[in-house]
Amino acid sequence: MQETSSHKNIHSVIIKNDMQLARSKVVEPVIAKLSAQGYCKQDQFAIRLGLEEALSNAYKHGNKCDPKKTISVKWLIDKDKTIIWVKDCGNGFDPQAVPDPRENGNIEKPSGRGLLLIRAYMSEVSFNEQGNEVKMVKKRGEKSES
Repeated sequence: MQETSSHKNIHSVIIKNDMQLARSKVVEPVIAKLSAQGYCKQDQFAIRLGLEEALSNAYKHGNKCDPKKTISVKWLIDKDKTIIWVKDCGNGFDPQAVPDPRENGNIEKPSGRGLLLIRAYMSEVSFNEQGNEVKMVKKRGEKSES
């Protein structure tokens, strides 16, 4: 595992494609920082949910559960908002092509739910052109769609 911290309060980590490592090296430090910054429990829940879903998607869909691949994560937490980038080593995907799991015919399908949750709980969600990196922004105190 490589770990680096960069300038301007952006923390950066590259971890092996392992969900236990993702929790200990990414999720736990992010939640600790949110708590230290005084983020409310609802914001902490929303950010944790979005982050865990993004990491799970990177692990399963992007990196195909391959332990030789890595996940890159960067985060910036300030008094107004949290920004998190999660990037996998996969070929990417078209986020617009993911069917809405709430629509008829898709309700029984297991795919698309994580992306739906990320979009519901985060203030802004965008992807790089390749589709292998998600950028999530959560504005402090903003109500989720849920």
